[in-house]
Amino acid sequence: MIEAVIFDLGGTLINLPIDYQKLFEEIRKITKMYAIHPLTKVIAQLHNENKKKVFEAWSKNELEALENSQINKEGVDHYWRFSEKRKALITMQGKLVVQMVLQRLGLSFDFIITREESLDRVEQLKIAAKNLETPIENILFIGNTEGDMLASEIVGCQFLKVGK
Repeated sequence: MIEAVIFDLGGTLINLPIDYQKLFEEIRKITKMYAIHPLTKVIAQLHNENKKKVFEAWSKNELEALENSQINKEGVDHYWRFSEKRKALITMQGKLVVQMVLQRLGLSFDFIITREESLDRVEQLKIAAKNLETPIENILFIGNTEGDMLASEIVGCQFLKVGK
């Protein structure tokens, strides 16, 4: 039985066309590192000052992409389908763009976990589940990637993939 739902943001509720090549170049300049993949693991190892600069560059790129973003109808339809359930949002997007997207879409969540809280999808799911105070097996995670599906398997929640 589904008692609570956790949503991913990017690719699930909204398509945010971030220019990743541009972002990666900015991150390389900040970190003075060429190999920056996987990005979240590289960022997690940075000292606070560089991490702050990377997050600022990432947010700037997200805000630039926001004007060309598109709603993912399938994901938003699931939001309304589960509107009576307790809901959390987990995302690798930053707090500023998340606030703007949710305001534009008219969506609200009981809890929001962004990259500022954790850069690890499994950890984000665990934080959300704890805040939702729901047994993990009664939580549905709606995401759009194989990584989202794998994270749901690791924590033991149900999963619904948006998109192909």
